[in-house]
Amino acid sequence: MSSSSAKIVICGAGIAGIAAAYHLMGEHGFRDVVIVDEGAPLSLTSDKSTEAYRNWWPGPDTAMTAFMNRSLDGIEAIARATANRINLNRRGYVFATADAGKIPFLESMASSAERRGGGEARFHASASSPYRPSPERGFEFPLTGADVITDRDLIRRHFPYLAPDTIGLVHARRAGWLSAQQLGALMLEEVRARGGRLLAGRVVDIPIRGGRIHGVEVEAAGGRRTLPATEVILAGGALQRDLARLIGLDLPIVAERHFKVSFADRLGGLPREAPMLIWLDEQDLPWSAEEREALAEDPEASWLLQRFPAGVHGRPDGASTTLILFNHHGGAVEPTFPLPEPPHYAEIALRGMSTMVPGLRAYGGSAPRTFVDGGYYVRTRENRPLVGPTPVEGAFLSCAYSGFGIMASWAGGDLVARHVAGAALPADAPAFLLSRYEDPQYRAALETWGDGGQL
Repeated sequence: MSSSSAKIVICGAGIAGIAAAYHLMGEHGFRDVVIVDEGAPLSLTSDKSTEAYRNWWPGPDTAMTAFMNRSLDGIEAIARATANRINLNRRGYVFATADAGKIPFLESMASSAERRGGGEARFHASASSPYRPSPERGFEFPLTGADVITDRDLIRRHFPYLAPDTIGLVHARRAGWLSAQQLGALMLEEVRARGGRLLAGRVVDIPIRGGRIHGVEVEAAGGRRTLPATEVILAGGALQRDLARLIGLDLPIVAERHFKVSFADRLGGLPREAPMLIWLDEQDLPWSAEEREALAEDPEASWLLQRFPAGVHGRPDGASTTLILFNHHGGAVEPTFPLPEPPHYAEIALRGMSTMVPGLRAYGGSAPRTFVDGGYYVRTRENRPLVGPTPVEGAFLSCAYSGFGIMASWAGGDLVARHVAGAALPADAPAFLLSRYEDPQYRAALETWGDGGQL
């Protein structure tokens, strides 16, 4: 199908759908592109992001690292072309622990990331080791890879706000955050400038004739209408399973609720220059003796004394806001809107983060004017996206971006656009096809896959 005769409908105006249109109408010259969504662009989950990025990914091969490096190359090019309108930085991610038994894990993480193309692993075991901090602003920082610091004096010198019992950390360098809203807005501006259209409406059917899609039926203002389409891209985010069922697909994806709390950190609990911080240890929340006694006596609140999982993480945001995420509730759910907020989420997140950053204990677990929002991480079992064609001719997927949709948006949009255009594909493209689950060896490998890189 030539770019002049193709009629492309993209179902979903989140960052995945907008990025697909951006690439289709940019590099590939398609002109008749319509994005359909019930809501405003970038409003369902894309605007609930932590807005962070990393090229720090587990194996078992190099596919995710290569995919993310390509995406970050594209995002950095946008930053350079727009005088960094997207406020991209490269402060990095710091994974820290107070457990000496995790030091070998930190070292193996850095070494295996290097083997997968994430950059050089550097080890700092003495106070005189030449560790270089990341800059607070900008992204033109030469270091990639990761620095493993196991000298406590060196940790205290560069990260004095971490818990005093922090015994080791790994600082992943090609990582940081950006303005997801500005990135999406820039892509959408390009789409509109090239003639792309947004249609407010709900996709209710995708007729199929002879094994091929035959238009898209939309319930919009004024009633039901059929959009002509030679190709359809399903980029529905949290609603992707329902969209896929319209073409007879039951996708191997699940949805998980993830929340974040933001608040004005007026007491300076988390310094403004800090990178993204992730605590690798399980923990008991830091309650006072009096609080612990009161909770133990309350049957409805005693669960707050349980052991909480590893993985609380947070970062500064702007001049005074702090963001914290603590995904302690877990589990697959059926997406519903609005999201039901977990009980005591803000206090649990703040107390949990204060284990890593004791300065946050100044709030006593209750910061003023906390705001909780969140969205659904829609993911495959191994936490890799689905990008490419489906068994239905003319239908393509760009979905299952879990918690990495913003950082993966450039590469995901590029990859699905290449599939639609019949253009050359990157070497890692097979790793993201739906058809990978038809391979018995791949299905067997899933049983021992291990960590999928979820935060």
